[in-house]
Amino acid sequence: MEERRLTITIDADWQSALRSSARAAFTANTYQGEKLNFESPEAFFSRLTSRRWALLNALQGAGEVPVRELARRLKRDVKRVHEDAAELVNLGLIERTERGGLICPYADIHMDMHMCRAA
Repeated sequence: MEERRLTITIDADWQSALRSSARAAFTANTYQGEKLNFESPEAFFSRLTSRRWALLNALQGAGEVPVRELARRLKRDVKRVHEDAAELVNLGLIERTERGGLICPYADIHMDMHMCRAA
């Protein structure tokens, strides 16, 4: 099985981005990776805080990790780690296993963010 890849983008025109991704997926014969789009930098930074990035970083490549063990590794409160993990699960950045542990399914996560001056 090929390793999963995720590209995170920021694009206010999410409908166009979705159509473009769908066209690429339908014409490709191979895995194209997955995308997660935010409408604005504010939306991105409000959902992916520094603590959530640290949690994601701790999980990437670690295999299945129980929430309590993850909290111990991060030196954080279990309840807060559980809350942050729930948000990352909702975003699709991590997954819960059948046994209740957490796993990051992505071997590679790429941020695609552009900043240009206003028109």
